[in-house]
Amino acid sequence: MTSLAIPTPTIGAHAITLPCGTALQLLPQRALWWPAARMVLVADVHFGKAATFRRAGQPVPHGTTADNLARLDAVLAATGADHLVFLGDFLHARSGAADSLWQQLLPWRQRHARVAMTLVRGNHDLHAGDPPATLALALVNEPWLPRADVPVLACHHPQAVAGHTVIAGHLHPALRLRGPARDALRAPCFGWGDGQLILPAFGAFTGTAPDTLPGHWTQFAVLPGRVVAVPGGLS
Repeated sequence: MTSLAIPTPTIGAHAITLPCGTALQLLPQRALWWPAARMVLVADVHFGKAATFRRAGQPVPHGTTADNLARLDAVLAATGADHLVFLGDFLHARSGAADSLWQQLLPWRQRHARVAMTLVRGNHDLHAGDPPATLALALVNEPWLPRADVPVLACHHPQAVAGHTVIAGHLHPALRLRGPARDALRAPCFGWGDGQLILPAFGAFTGTAPDTLPGHWTQFAVLPGRVVAVPGGLS
């Protein structure tokens, strides 16, 4: 595994430098900040998932879309990003892409009209269909090269690409952390190894999946207000 140089992080974030020299910030909001590109990346928002479950008769909570948008607001405000990239699964299912969802997303998008936004299509997006053009999202397929001068690829599915670092989502990774009093905590995490950087799921109603990352990868637990490295994927 390639070692990471650690520049000074912002409050609560964990800073890493990729082998190509690109400095990134792993944010406790379950997002990735690329300062040189003024770009924030998030994975697996799954807008409309709760509505999809309710349509199927499942008693799930309301307000997850508002929560997701509020947290995106906070990340954009904290970073001043010029570009927001969704690494796939922007939508959960076609049945959740209802007028009520667009009535929340469109005003939010208008408030951030200055911010360029790109969706790297994921597996759920391919089934749900593209968002309406009024959301002004640039739609691309993986792998996508955000900057021609930097060997970093934005994807939804984890994959190794020779000569590049791949930033992806899809796995919803989490760690099981155990304390000395036999207490335990499941925490979303970032994962780094084999030329891939995997983001935790951003969505408020997505679930997490422990033990989805190779054991030799470095994992970074997302705790309240901070991101902490857990060497060797200890869980």
